[in-house]
Order: sequence, then structure tokens, then C-alpha cells
Amino acid sequence: MDNTVTWFEVATDDPEGAQRFYGGLFGWTFAPGDGPLDYRMIGYPGGEQPAGGLYNTKGEFPAHAVFHVRVADVEETCARSEALGGKVIAKVIDDGAGTDFAYLQDTSGSLFGIFHRR
Repeated sequence: MDNTVTWFEVATDDPEGAQRFYGGLFGWTFAPGDGPLDYRMIGYPGGEQPAGGLYNTKGEFPAHAVFHVRVADVEETCARSEALGGKVIAKVIDDGAGTDFAYLQDTSGSLFGIFHRR
């Protein structure tokens, strides 16, 4: 499933408020994720793909809702993005839970994510 949108993320510095909002609006549920980040797995009625997560930014990143594309190699995809005029905003290789990921901007400034789960 490389090069396919398989994940979405809601990032906020108010995860409890986001849980109330999206839970009340769409019936989403939230469960703690693995790893050292405050990352909550999103479940929703009838939903299998794409899966999603709620990320506590702790004010370190702007709030956003973004899609993530699964890729074979995060480093290589970041390099190709830059060669095509994109920008790497943040990159984490080995998040401690077996995932490499990056946030990129396309040539018009739109934010999206890429990831590879080892």
C-alpha cells in the first residue's frame, strides 16, 4: 500500500477538547497509542481505512488536520519532495515505536505527512 493515503491525523494542543469535539460530532472514539508521544488512536463507526490518530502538539506545532501517505522510505521521499520544489517541515527517523515520519509542504504550501512503519 505504499504511496497511498492510509492515515489521517488531527494535531492540537488541546487533545481533550478535540476528543469532545470529534467524538460528539462524528462518534469517534479514542484510545492511547504505543510509544512515548501523547498520541491517541481514533476509532470511528464502520471505519477500517484510513485509520487515524490524535496528536498532542503541546504547542510545539500549529494545530492541523492532515493526511499521511505511507511510503517505502521516508528519507528518500523527503529528498524527492525537495527536488520537486517541496519543503521538509519536520522529520523524525525512529520515533521509539518503530515509525519514521515527516511533515512536508507541497509547492503551494499545503501540509501533508509521510510515514514508514518498520
